[in-house]
Amino acid sequence: MDFEKFQVEDAMKLRLYKAMLKPRMIEEKMLILLRQGKISKWFSGIGQEAISVGVTLAMEKDEYVLPMHRNLGVFTSRDIPLHRLFSQWQGKPGGFTNGRDRSFHFGTQEYKLVGMISHLGPQLGVADGIALAHKLRKEKKVTAVFTGEGGTSEGDFHEALNVASVWSLPVLFCVENNGYGLSTPTNEQFNCEHIADKGIGYGMESHIIDGNNVLEVYSKVAEISRDVRKNPRPVLLEFKTFRMRGHEEASGTKYVPDDLMEEWASKDPLENYTSYLGKMGLLTNDQDNILRKEITKEIDENLQKANNEKAIDINLSKELNDVYQKFDYKEVECSIHKKNIRFVDAVSEGLKSAMEKYDNLVITGQDVAEYGGVFKITDGFVDNFGKERVRNTPICESAIISAAMGLSINGMKCVVEMQFADFASTGFNPIVNYLAKSHYRWAENADVVIRMPCGGGVGAGPFHSQTNEAWFTKTPGLKVVYPAFPSDAKGLLATAIEDPNPVLFFEHKGLYRSIYEDVPVNYYTLPFGKANILKTGSDITIVTYGAGVHWALETLKKHKNINAELLDLRTLQPLDTESIYTSVRKTGKLIILQEDSLFGGVASDLSALVMENCFQYLDGPIKRVASLDTPIPFNTALEQQYLPKERFERELLELLAF
Repeated sequence: MDFEKFQVEDAMKLRLYKAMLKPRMIEEKMLILLRQGKISKWFSGIGQEAISVGVTLAMEKDEYVLPMHRNLGVFTSRDIPLHRLFSQWQGKPGGFTNGRDRSFHFGTQEYKLVGMISHLGPQLGVADGIALAHKLRKEKKVTAVFTGEGGTSEGDFHEALNVASVWSLPVLFCVENNGYGLSTPTNEQFNCEHIADKGIGYGMESHIIDGNNVLEVYSKVAEISRDVRKNPRPVLLEFKTFRMRGHEEASGTKYVPDDLMEEWASKDPLENYTSYLGKMGLLTNDQDNILRKEITKEIDENLQKANNEKAIDINLSKELNDVYQKFDYKEVECSIHKKNIRFVDAVSEGLKSAMEKYDNLVITGQDVAEYGGVFKITDGFVDNFGKERVRNTPICESAIISAAMGLSINGMKCVVEMQFADFASTGFNPIVNYLAKSHYRWAENADVVIRMPCGGGVGAGPFHSQTNEAWFTKTPGLKVVYPAFPSDAKGLLATAIEDPNPVLFFEHKGLYRSIYEDVPVNYYTLPFGKANILKTGSDITIVTYGAGVHWALETLKKHKNINAELLDLRTLQPLDTESIYTSVRKTGKLIILQEDSLFGGVASDLSALVMENCFQYLDGPIKRVASLDTPIPFNTALEQQYLPKERFERELLELLAF
């Protein structure tokens, strides 16, 4: 291992040694504790310390690093107190997730670290967003994100590198090629000689680095980082190394040939570097022994501190309240001045007003810039706000949603336009696993709104017509908004953008240009979790949202003798259950109308809630009316049969007659 060709000051050489030695000794201790049953799981980075340490020390302290399972050296090199790490691994309150997650599944703004989730891929897109925020603020900063060779097979890897290249983002994509994805060797993972070769396809600079040579890692990453700060661009770094332990300890390494294990054992980064420092006269045995004793003492003292810490306080209220970041809603009242506009115009006005109010707000999505989006919501926005803040994206929903999370982590707001709500399926993972869970896990909110053009009735077929709100109302941590009128759309969108939590904002395409209303001209907000009682009555309660509101109004207009109370939910999460209960207690009958297919939809949960809380007030069965349990057909006649409008009228009359 050639250490001598790298020009590094002696003080830094010793610092690198100490920085590698500490995680090695911590790991050795953790393996003992694992065997004793004092910790539950361990992902070992033994043999890979040079990468974590070299990359982190080459970075500036206020630059973000996004590590993985095996990057203990990243955390220790950022000088996180050991007792906090030990508390994290034991599920104690002194850790970073209050016992809600384990291992390195956490982040900390204090140390500019963003831990991964088990799905791996979204981490790469998050780095894009963090780097984009730096670039927009003209800050000369680099972001480093780690993944393994197995992770490069995921679609998120392709999407994140492509976005970073197209947008010239200052990201170091650090791939630790350690030979195996759990037990699957690299030759079964990809069919190119080097992962670095993949950079060619993205027009991206790439380098192969000896991941076991800490001086090479540190020197090359420091040099590349200095240049990237001056000339922002992404760089793909492949670190050749090996995993000397199992994927996690329980899996072992029996699948690794003995001769291969012996070959890499001879390349141990710590042992080789220790020998080099000794030959250079920079580290004597006595100095090494003293250092090891100091680290042992630090480990033991911090372990004791973590062990002495009290167990997690089981507090139901705290668990429920920590799912979302607290949002102090402040009402901005409507002006008396109004103009008659379409639903689509109200959404556009609401978005434009928010862009004017928040100079840290970025809009991303396919064709949202000069083209103005497929529904022309952002038409003219580039002229008003520039292409830096109104950004066309490649067709890669997963990376763009992950990047929105990164923007939020780095102090920005983001509105993502799904071209159609159906396409959220290709970004589903980061929505439900990253955006939704981050605040509960490590108190990091996702200041992201995802606009969801949805709904049938326009002959758009199975892939452009879904109203898929139930995918997201099921997921704790997300808020779901679904307005039916232009004035609600404008005010609720303003609130969604103000809210620091992730919001899915559904906009029915069929209402865009068919529904007009007098809408206040000013910027105003409307509260979440407050249904709108459009009609009061005593015979029956109708609960609906979106296009269903207009179907219900048309039906009631046709049957003027029906004395119904009509509730437009407006938001599905949070949900105004109290208004529903109050109405049902008055009328004794409930019919719920949704455009989504019946089974597993919002109506099912509403029905269950009313049965549990208002059963004694009911004078008839609760009726749920919804679209057919089929995909949405294209043919007009088939689509009309699919949609529940006509069935709603029939079911309403039957329930009234019960």
